[in-house]
Amino acid sequence: MTTPHDVTLIPGDGIGPEITRTTLDILEAAGAPIIWRECVGGVTAMETVGEPLPQATLESIEATGVALKGPLTTPIGSGFRSVNVALRKHFDLFANVRPAVTILPAARYPDVDLVIVRENTEGLYAGIEHFIGMENDPRAAAESVMLITRYGSQRIVRFAFEYALAHGRRLVTLVHKANILKCTQGLFLEVGREVAAEYEGRVEFDDKIVDATAMQLALDPYRFDVIVTGNMFGDILSDQVAGLIGGLGFAPGANLGERAAIFEAVHGSAPDISGQGIANPTSFLLASCLMLDHLGEAPVAARVRAALQRTLDEGAARTRDLGGSAGTVEFGDAVIERMERPTS
Repeated sequence: MTTPHDVTLIPGDGIGPEITRTTLDILEAAGAPIIWRECVGGVTAMETVGEPLPQATLESIEATGVALKGPLTTPIGSGFRSVNVALRKHFDLFANVRPAVTILPAARYPDVDLVIVRENTEGLYAGIEHFIGMENDPRAAAESVMLITRYGSQRIVRFAFEYALAHGRRLVTLVHKANILKCTQGLFLEVGREVAAEYEGRVEFDDKIVDATAMQLALDPYRFDVIVTGNMFGDILSDQVAGLIGGLGFAPGANLGERAAIFEAVHGSAPDISGQGIANPTSFLLASCLMLDHLGEAPVAARVRAALQRTLDEGAARTRDLGGSAGTVEFGDAVIERMERPTS
């Protein structure tokens, strides 16, 4: 008998609790051996315990090492730039992995299958910025520092190559702006080429300037396999590739580090439709599949993905974003009906 995994569950804000309930029902039907440790964050935490990132939530993730997190809203005036960023910094979740796989029938870009590996802790998002006062104007100018370290560059590029090897990927493309930012992006490119040499003969490597990459993703996304890049470029490109496959509602994310792994839907909390029971749970469901893969439960993840694909292929239950009228629960029930039951 499989030993259950302890996993921290953060349902999140807005539509988070709705898509969480449906996702948990699907995982139970798939036979996922998980014991959930439910915690709070964001606005929900602020309303219940008075802080957006409670110590109890951090301690739970420390203990379990794995979390499944719904969309969080950072409360205004809470002192946090972002609860999500705070989690990444606290656990040093240096690698953000965003797979983009076409699962929608008749998609504009069929058969897309690529992965963005984004450095998650450095670059402009490190938050090293300040105002500069001039002529009695304390905010006359603003300055932000792009922090790139050799260590951070080495570990994210090496992560991308190891990911490629583990998942049978053929090519790693390093995306940069070293033609203009000679020092910061130049260091990232220099380190990337050094690390790539260690994998020569096992994984192919090339590098591209970020603006050219954005254009080529729109023209021919099939030329890419694994893209590794810095924090801000990764943020932008990962949303672009989500657009290739139908939008953020079909894009899961994983934040990985040495101490912990947090899996999430990459869309927001959508307060405008919260409580209406109409949200599409696909992104969160796919995030749970990434979590299952991480836990060594690949057969369970495969059952979930197969049932989801059958549901979409048959058009059995279409949520409003897919042009239908099915609600969150109805969509989840359709996935469960198409689930291959686990063997005992």
